[in-house]
Amino acid sequence: MGLFDFVSDIGNALFRTDDKAAETIKAHIEADNPGIEHLEVVYQKGFVTLRGTSRSWEAVEKAILMAGNVKGVGRVISEIQVEESADKAPKELNPSSAGAEVDYYVIQKGDTLSALAKRFYGNASLYPKIFEANREVIKHPDKIFVGQKIRIPRP
Repeated sequence: MGLFDFVSDIGNALFRTDDKAAETIKAHIEADNPGIEHLEVVYQKGFVTLRGTSRSWEAVEKAILMAGNVKGVGRVISEIQVEESADKAPKELNPSSAGAEVDYYVIQKGDTLSALAKRFYGNASLYPKIFEANREVIKHPDKIFVGQKIRIPRP
């Protein structure tokens, strides 16, 4: 599962009907805006398209994760224009780049940020590194859910 694919039947239940989905997802992203300007959100049958501008690929990744971790969203398409140099783009967003500085991980049953820090960094006490990389996606280190997709910064 890449950055743009999500488990649509789990996540934050922000809307009940599709007619308010785009508006609700936009408000959700803007509440903790990771750095997207002129944000536009289009929702159609589980697909979300994000448009706007940003100064960093990190902000784009976070916006994608914020939209994708909403119940009812199965795929996010990013048309956000990034103003920084293309060689800093994550591999999945720009296949010609040298590679991303983060990996994407889908939370499994029994996962904690401490367990993930132990797994990825060899030290459970480094969980704040994961939390800080996902501050807009994870509101509290103890509040993650199965199926949620997060960023894992590489050591």
